[in-house]
Amino acid sequence: MNVAHNLEAAAMHFPNRVAVIDRGRKWTYAAFNRESDRFAAALAACGIIPGDCVALCAPNSFEWLAFYFGALKAGAVAATFSHLLSADELRKITADCRPRAMFTSIEKGDDLRKAHGIGALVEMVVHDDGAAVECFKEKGDSRFRVVDRPRHTPAVVLYTGGTTGTPKGALLSHENILFSTGTVARYERSSEKDVALCFLPLNHVFAQIHILQSTVYSGGALVLEPAFDAGRILDAVRRYRITRLYAVPTVYIRMLGGGDLREPLASVRYCFSAAASMAKEVVGQWRRATGLAIYEAYGMTESASMVTYNHYYRHVIGSVGTPVNLVEVQVRDADGALLGNGREGEICIRGPNITCGYLNNPAETRAAFYGDWFRSGDIGYLDEKGYLFIVDRLKDLIITGGENVYPREVEEVLYTRPEIRECAVVGLPDREYGERVVAFVVSDKQQPVDPARLKNYLKTRLAGFKVPKEIVAVDSLPKNNAGKLLKREIREKYGAETPDGAAV
Repeated sequence: MNVAHNLEAAAMHFPNRVAVIDRGRKWTYAAFNRESDRFAAALAACGIIPGDCVALCAPNSFEWLAFYFGALKAGAVAATFSHLLSADELRKITADCRPRAMFTSIEKGDDLRKAHGIGALVEMVVHDDGAAVECFKEKGDSRFRVVDRPRHTPAVVLYTGGTTGTPKGALLSHENILFSTGTVARYERSSEKDVALCFLPLNHVFAQIHILQSTVYSGGALVLEPAFDAGRILDAVRRYRITRLYAVPTVYIRMLGGGDLREPLASVRYCFSAAASMAKEVVGQWRRATGLAIYEAYGMTESASMVTYNHYYRHVIGSVGTPVNLVEVQVRDADGALLGNGREGEICIRGPNITCGYLNNPAETRAAFYGDWFRSGDIGYLDEKGYLFIVDRLKDLIITGGENVYPREVEEVLYTRPEIRECAVVGLPDREYGERVVAFVVSDKQQPVDPARLKNYLKTRLAGFKVPKEIVAVDSLPKNNAGKLLKREIREKYGAETPDGAAV
């Protein structure tokens, strides 16, 4: 078994169909497969053997894709992490995964050469040095036989970071990825006629598994962009007739503030949001502005993407849907006891998509499971029809004066206000209450936030203890490079201090 067989199958069935478009350059599936074979053969010629770690730390590009599939074809384990990481962060990750080969950029090359744990490195391929890349590929040829691996063997290491401190390397097997890839393609009704847009970082599970791998599996085309830029994105949608739009809540919110969307998005048949739960009000605004639904699933790095999916057939706004085939979901209390429908607790998952654990971290691996049930760290509940609703992250729960406050509940009400573009509700230390509820809000440029009026509005919708003690107007909220809100950074920045900004 090898997840790279998906690329070979697409090249066999659709050799002349466009597979990748990157900054105007186009590659067919036959060319994509051939370039991946060259990378695989070159890696093998350098002494990379099955099970070795091969790392990728570079921006989105066709070359990233070809090297990634080349590493998989060679039987290596692809460790992928952000090229935006600091030198200290890179040292921690490379010391953990100890790569024997590296695909990176000129900018990051020096940092990575100096990183601890990289003594076993035999090759560094610098993607933005075209001559060096071609020289490396000359070490192999365009004929390479994919190395089959046992189904439970790790295929990739995806580093989870930005919200919990030190990154952990989640191990995803060939079986994990192949199951998730087919599941995404099936539930999204993907086909070889689809054109998917990817401007999210390929080191992240959403872009790498959900978008890239499912597109290759279905034989569709993938349009790469280096990052989110509203003008470039809308231009790419028009130019390449994008049919599948993938984004995170922040992107949808920004696009809603940019004028008419129906004409630019005329080719789009499917919109999907990930990384964080979408506020119901934003989903409604998007439908009114575009005529399109925003579909959501529930998943995480450790589940190789989908756990649940909100259906075409019965799309329930506010829910993340029902479990996909062969995946089970339970809700448990703090002691691990099973809870009934409608009762809130920790979401636990079992299925062929679930990681076997974290690289070099047996303590974290043990803590992440009840037997063979993975503990998500998310709070939610199941309704009587089996739909899952996310309440909040377990670690984001605010306990103020002995009362539990789920930030998402407060955020949902804030998003019903027209002047709110983005918001984040966190608990900050408080001498009297233990924690105080604080809302950080980014306002619509045309409608500045009036904290006193906003508080009065919240008091009509929420119990008094849930109403933020402070409402702080800020220009932006901290996010990681995948668009995920970093509440930990807000808490660390402001701590017990009264935050700067318009607060009452």
